[in-house]
Amino acid sequence: MQPFNLATTNASVNIHGQKQTQNPILRGVKSVGSKLLIVKSFISMLFGDYSLDTVGELTYGLLETPAYDLVAQYLNQDPACATLIRDRYIPPAHDIDTLLTLPHNSLGYIYAAHIKKTGFDPNLHAGMTAKSDAEYVELRLSQTHDLWHVVTGFDTDEIGELGLQAFHLPQFPYPLATLLVANSLISTTLKAPEMLPQLLAAIGQGFQMGKTVKPLFAQKWEEGWEKPLRQWQAELNLQPLAHATTNN
Repeated sequence: MQPFNLATTNASVNIHGQKQTQNPILRGVKSVGSKLLIVKSFISMLFGDYSLDTVGELTYGLLETPAYDLVAQYLNQDPACATLIRDRYIPPAHDIDTLLTLPHNSLGYIYAAHIKKTGFDPNLHAGMTAKSDAEYVELRLSQTHDLWHVVTGFDTDEIGELGLQAFHLPQFPYPLATLLVANSLISTTLKAPEMLPQLLAAIGQGFQMGKTVKPLFAQKWEEGWEKPLRQWQAELNLQPLAHATTNN
């Protein structure tokens, strides 16, 4: 199993640059093109290509399908989620050095330390905008992906990534997560069957965790950087993975 991380993958889809068309012929052509893009990227991932471009292509293709509109409709049933979607809530860029001055048990500090350790760019989404509810949902999910890692305790290796993707599914019907989980099961079965028990355990653990936790999409994490991570988890009814480390 080849490690991959989704913290930056979705950012390869420049949501601001997407064009909406009303011409039915062009819509039909675009629909066919998006399906072909989905198939192409899915097959590439089966052969181990989890590059930023490939997962970005998968996301772009999915955004042109009704699946993402259904996600937005589902999330809009929750008042807090609906408010974020309506307001297109996107906070200012993260200043990692400033977050590292916060108490060591705070969400902001632990998140910043995670970003420093992994070397990810926390501000890849700066300047991006979303015209539709579906586009906003994907933008916000991509922007907060590493925050979800920190809060749930799922690692950023492949097993942890798939556990986190499975976590999404009881929270809302996330099409990118369903295809990534499906792809990993097929790929692992064909290429590394000895890893299936570990992968299935992570997927099951993520799915069960997601069923009992309050909606993570609804959270304005950036307005509570100072709050202790354990307080966030308690308020969300979230029991993180046993290996997750937090400060007292």
